[in-house]
Amino acid sequence: MFTTIFSGALLGVRAYPVSVEVDISRGLPAFYMVGSLSTEVRESRERVTVALKNVGLNIPPCHVTVNLSPADRRKEGTAFDLPIAVGILEAAEMIPKESTKGILFLGELGLDGELKPARGVLPIVQEAAVWGIKECIVPKANEREGAVIPGIIVRGAQNILEIMHFLKAEKEERESVLQAVGVDGKQFFEGGGDVEGEKPDFSEVTGQDTARRAAEIAAAGFHNLLMVGPPGAGKSMIAKRIPGILPTLTLEESLEVTSIVSVAGLMKEGEALVAERPFRSPHHTISQPALIGGNAVPRPGMISLAHRGVLFLDELPEFQRSVLDALRQPIEDRLVTIARAGGNVTYPSDFMLVCAMNPCPCGYYPDKNRCHCTETQVRRYMGKVSGPILDRIDLCVELEPVDFFCLKEKTGNESSADIRKRVSRARQRQKERFAGTNYRFNGDIEASVIEKYCHLGAEEQHCMEQLYHSLQLSARAYHRILRVARTIADLEEAEQIKTEHLMEASFYRPSLEYWGH
Repeated sequence: MFTTIFSGALLGVRAYPVSVEVDISRGLPAFYMVGSLSTEVRESRERVTVALKNVGLNIPPCHVTVNLSPADRRKEGTAFDLPIAVGILEAAEMIPKESTKGILFLGELGLDGELKPARGVLPIVQEAAVWGIKECIVPKANEREGAVIPGIIVRGAQNILEIMHFLKAEKEERESVLQAVGVDGKQFFEGGGDVEGEKPDFSEVTGQDTARRAAEIAAAGFHNLLMVGPPGAGKSMIAKRIPGILPTLTLEESLEVTSIVSVAGLMKEGEALVAERPFRSPHHTISQPALIGGNAVPRPGMISLAHRGVLFLDELPEFQRSVLDALRQPIEDRLVTIARAGGNVTYPSDFMLVCAMNPCPCGYYPDKNRCHCTETQVRRYMGKVSGPILDRIDLCVELEPVDFFCLKEKTGNESSADIRKRVSRARQRQKERFAGTNYRFNGDIEASVIEKYCHLGAEEQHCMEQLYHSLQLSARAYHRILRVARTIADLEEAEQIKTEHLMEASFYRPSLEYWGH
């Protein structure tokens, strides 16, 4: 007997439909699987056979053939276990014919018949609603993840027996066997994200007013930020608090972030949505595939897991030069395409880059009492950061050691919630300004249109001319200052860029002492 079960597979963060075709016929006992399968998919044969036996569902000796269509696309993962098992049960007439019609099945089977969590449930269920599927059965651990998609019924099952009883029941009795799960995605964003709890807060940062201000500007205009300072100055502390001053995720953004986390297999059991801005801080020994994404079986890298959030690179010069240079294209395009023999996979990578580094190998330059590095050593160390990467950083701020008086006086610092209100207002102004264009933030403005969005009056133009000559600015540094000045003006709710905005923006340029820019 022949039957077809509906399922889905992943291609990047998008899904495509897969038909699991099962045929059972008389003949010598055999179990064949075809359809361009990876090793873990082929291993489904053993998992499914043993799982059905251990729950008391004995399939008589027969010739079983399973085909996963389309056969020209390579199938990865373990989520085909459940549709294969259900297909065998229907082909063996152990469940009613047509009882699986219109239902998508997804999940990994344990040898005891238990359903285990699967990767990519959210994007598959999301696409299933587009394919016209009305109902999905997934592992219990993934039910809330899939249930956030409106317009589709999602049911979670503990084991294969529950699904068998569900399919054998009359339609009006099915709800009592496996209840549909409903999750309102909007409930995760009620209250505007003002409840701080135990999250890192800017009120805990002592001193470093300049770095705090730079972080606020970077968050408001989605500018990339570099902090240079000695160990213990608070660079990492400030970076970890930047997600707290970014506007809360919208439901659409949360679905994007959750899809990437789900595809990477990093969803927590029972978690429905990722409601907080991502913050990813890879160690400087990270490989290029781990940062960008890839390997033989492409998976999202750190830059994709930081989508809509912050990617923090601490000890920037310690990263391999080739790894850092691989960031250049994703920073510009806000996505990364990984090419493999089996096809191309595209992952989003719209992140805010925050970097931290010491000013020299020992970390204490230019304090001659503590630093014994030569000028050559300092320049070689700073030179590890390539010009193209530095060119993509709009703000550079130097931190000094925290003053003793600031350590004693810990009151008066603004909280993350207060800063986030200003950032949100500035972003709203940018949203209105760039409506109908491909730009979203001031940090996206290209040189070709910078005069349109960063128009200067006569006085401001004269100020910019003086800055250009006195600071020996390059063309890219000139545009960088205009973008940052536009964000500073937005934070102060000013329609036009003023002289004081230009002066402050010029302060955040990379130091000539270190890089000569």
